[in-house]
Amino acid sequence: MEIIRAEHSGFCFGVDRAIGMAFSEAEIKDRTGRLYTCGHLIHNKAVVDRLESMGVGMISSLSEASEGDTVIVRSHGEPREFYEEADARGIKLVDTTCVFVKKIHQLVAAADEKGIPVVMIGDRDHQEVKATNGWCGYRAVLIGSAAEAEEAAAGLKGSEPMIVCQTTIKQELLKEILDVFDNAGITYDIHNTICNATRDRQESCAELARRVDAMVVIGDSHSSNSRKLYEIAKKNNINSYFIENADKNLLNRLTKYTKIGCIAGASTPEWIIKEVISGMSENVNKNMEQNPMMDFMDDIEKSLRLPKPGDIVDGKIDQVMGDAVIVNMGCKKDGILRSDEVAMEEGQTLADLFKVGDEIKAKVIKSDDGEGGIMLSTKRLVAVENYAELEEAMENKDVITVTVTRAVNGGVIAAYKEITGFIPMSQLSDRYVENADEFIGQTFDVRVIRVDTKRNRAVFSRKAILVDEKRKAVAEIWENLNVGDIVEGKVMRFTDYGAFVDIGGVDGLLHISEISWGKLKHPEEVLKIGDIINVKILSLNEEKGKISLGLKQTQPEPWTLVGDKYQVGDVLEGKVVQIKEYGAFVELEAGLDGLVHISEIANKRVENVFDELKVGETVNVKIMEIDPDKRRISLSIKATLPEEEAADEETAPAEEAADSVKEKAEEVKAKAEEAAESVKEAVEEAVEDAKESIEESAEAVKEILKDEE
Repeated sequence: MEIIRAEHSGFCFGVDRAIGMAFSEAEIKDRTGRLYTCGHLIHNKAVVDRLESMGVGMISSLSEASEGDTVIVRSHGEPREFYEEADARGIKLVDTTCVFVKKIHQLVAAADEKGIPVVMIGDRDHQEVKATNGWCGYRAVLIGSAAEAEEAAAGLKGSEPMIVCQTTIKQELLKEILDVFDNAGITYDIHNTICNATRDRQESCAELARRVDAMVVIGDSHSSNSRKLYEIAKKNNINSYFIENADKNLLNRLTKYTKIGCIAGASTPEWIIKEVISGMSENVNKNMEQNPMMDFMDDIEKSLRLPKPGDIVDGKIDQVMGDAVIVNMGCKKDGILRSDEVAMEEGQTLADLFKVGDEIKAKVIKSDDGEGGIMLSTKRLVAVENYAELEEAMENKDVITVTVTRAVNGGVIAAYKEITGFIPMSQLSDRYVENADEFIGQTFDVRVIRVDTKRNRAVFSRKAILVDEKRKAVAEIWENLNVGDIVEGKVMRFTDYGAFVDIGGVDGLLHISEISWGKLKHPEEVLKIGDIINVKILSLNEEKGKISLGLKQTQPEPWTLVGDKYQVGDVLEGKVVQIKEYGAFVELEAGLDGLVHISEIANKRVENVFDELKVGETVNVKIMEIDPDKRRISLSIKATLPEEEAADEETAPAEEAADSVKEKAEEVKAKAEEAAESVKEAVEEAVEDAKESIEESAEAVKEILKDEE
């Protein structure tokens, strides 16, 4: 004898959930009131008896319960007023109504509020139909056959009703009634609410019945879906039997068949199925090695073992709902894969990703969701694979792309596919980061620097990428730089001795002496942070990473234009930039100074230049002499002033002679001091160069220390 169990048989998701919730409630020890079911929780006496043995009583209406009692709502559901009465009387409800039945309640309630007529196809005496009718004010038109549909058709014309179905009716009945409505010209809005599990079970029953010698349907005689399975089996195989338990007399009659099909109703517990199949197997030939039933019994034993959190399981999809997928894993409880545990793109739904009958792999995250199901996650299974990718990326030093989702203490959290990792503040950038908020929402490349799969932790570094990129960029930039090139740069920061300018990824020093042809005390006299300027490369030292830049070299040197711009006798406006004992230097333009000798300051004898002029003062001067070779310009302020009356004729010649001698002496002294000043400037410039070299070295040390951090 070969015994074949139908692919879809036994507890459906709704029944399994209801029983799990009821058993969990029955195990509560510190209950204050009594615990009841209102009517049969499911249509199976064995289950009802077991609940009774656990102290769960049964009432037929809420009037039999008292304040403080707990009532378990059966899986078939209850009408709206049932919940209202329980709330008013202080009775706690544990609602095990099947989620598919609840959906029908919502549909009819919404239609009734809008004044849309409701038609429900099903058995008017079934609890599910009674409960559903209570959610539309008992105004639904109840139809249980094609004949009743023909009677109701006349009254439904022109009303455009909404049609729903009892979850356990046969698909053929729905088709027959819709044919009647179509023939009568009735326009309707159909919601095929027959449970997929019911359809699958009925199709599986018909298919199996056609290819076996006999068919056994296991279920309670009060179970609507079990009786329908028997009708389908009988229609497809005359040798069909309905059995509630392991009735030996009936089982003995099956020994004459070689191949027996077996199916169970949605409210039939696994232990009853096991007892019936075991009873049939006792009559099998003693050659157990060739009996497929032994393998099947192993499957049953396996079905009683539940997977543990963390297990990776395989299963087949039984139902696809709006917010969850029901998965058959071959054990006594179904798997529940909720939408928040599935990786979906924006706008996707579960129906886009899953179809009934699909085989999937998932990770168990909870062995019981509190409602009898096993919580699954494909997202966390993908996360396991993602961590494996991270380990490989870390080993191979590969680059991955992440998106920063939020800032936390000491850094940020970044998402990689279905997992997250930590980026410390010190690894966010190759510069100092004070506030990580600026990185939220950014997507960039990182390297994996640590992975802990046991703790599901990963650490990323963006700095490692930036440092590598900078090194490559610098190498490329150095290859394309040449002394004498004019390049564009951005002023980044100042020091007392100059400015650092970014010339495309590397910094060069623009020394203060190379900024202007004139003398500066600080770079900010001419430049601002962020200025875009053209600079000339004066020197390159790739080994030390030093680049010297010049700004004044991009402009003509003033002395080269003196002959074209200035003539002896020109009267100009200038600024006093330096005062000496022998006179004052006046700047005509940046880099071009002329000397106003003490004798040319005023129409009187000047004893102290500082009494007459101040640095920064603007004065009018006349060009008295230009010597391009020696780069000297002699100026006179006196020559621009009104002439004073001539001195007394008798004393003037003597005074003029004395003044002439004195002027000659002072002129010699001025030239000597000018020469000394030139030497002094050369010494100062040498000191500045030495200072620059020291400060650049200090700056380089700082950069190295920052990179090492």
